[in-house]
Amino acid sequence: MSDDIRIDKWLWAARFFKTRSLATNAVDLGRVLQNQQRIKPAHSVKAGDVIEVRHADQVLEVEVLRLLELRGSASIAQTMYQETVASAEKRALAIEKRKFQPEPAAALVGRPTKRQRRQLDFTRN
Repeated sequence: MSDDIRIDKWLWAARFFKTRSLATNAVDLGRVLQNQQRIKPAHSVKAGDVIEVRHADQVLEVEVLRLLELRGSASIAQTMYQETVASAEKRALAIEKRKFQPEPAAALVGRPTKRQRRQLDFTRN
């Protein structure tokens, strides 16, 4: 086991992304930050680094604990990092907010009539 590894390889091995190319693409797009800085996919990560991963609508901030080059089971992947307390609190708050938001489709009652459609078009222009 080496003392550093490529960030895209680590993200794949830690099961943040399904494939290594998805991890590389996320790093390229700036969805992954290392110690609050943008990086390139070939950048090396070491134990103790703080990685912020924006994936879908979630933002995870984790501290690197172990470095493994091979992708193992989910239980092994969970031992590679530890989520920070602040990140866990933010995620819990976001989940709580989503719980009380109304369902957007609940207000829809089928297709609009011809008259309602004209009114919608009129308000958009």
